[in-house]
Amino acid sequence: MWKNQAQPDFAQAMSDYIDNQGFRANVGIVLMRDGGELFLGGRRDGRGWQFPQGGVLRNERPEAALYRELHEEVGLERSDVELVASTSRWLHYRLPQQYMRRRGNPVCIGQKQRWFLLRMLGDDSRFNFEATAEPEFDRGRWVDYWAPVREVIYFKRAVYVRALQELGEQAFAEGPPPRPDWLTDAMLRAPQPRSPRRRRRTDSGPHSSASDEATTDAAVAAGVPEGSEQ
Repeated sequence: MWKNQAQPDFAQAMSDYIDNQGFRANVGIVLMRDGGELFLGGRRDGRGWQFPQGGVLRNERPEAALYRELHEEVGLERSDVELVASTSRWLHYRLPQQYMRRRGNPVCIGQKQRWFLLRMLGDDSRFNFEATAEPEFDRGRWVDYWAPVREVIYFKRAVYVRALQELGEQAFAEGPPPRPDWLTDAMLRAPQPRSPRRRRRTDSGPHSSASDEATTDAAVAAGVPEGSEQ
């Protein structure tokens, strides 16, 4: 069991940066240990698995956000890791409609991310999922290189592939490991939400009012409440 040691939270004086197109600046963190396995964090309350990530604050450089988020998300310090590779540009993804916070100003329609690949220098005892007052993860595990694509919520799969491909080309002399057979183009396409259904009138009962159940299969499968941070 990886240790959870409570630490005092530190305040963030500035808000996350959202550009004029509605994309929130963000850093994605890929932790790799000897053998090439990657770290996946289990989100609290069973809300799925993903790489550590977090917003870039106003006037903050992505590299500074990387090490701040590394501590906030998994309790690691800069001395616990070695920077191996980073993406050369921002990688964008859009949020599905049901995850957009429309009451925000400005409205965030998605994220643009700079991704970093870090080599873990210590052992698992260095992890601390309670380094802040509001932890993102409560557990973690090491997985094969491409496995995070299958584990993450559906609308992040394509950006995970792009990030892992670019980072792997820098980290490995022969490029990233071969993609598994299950990683297909069809898997990377986002599912379409269902339209609301109406119940048919039957001879044996009264007419039922139109159903308001417009929940998408993907949102249910992900187990993430509407409006929660993605």
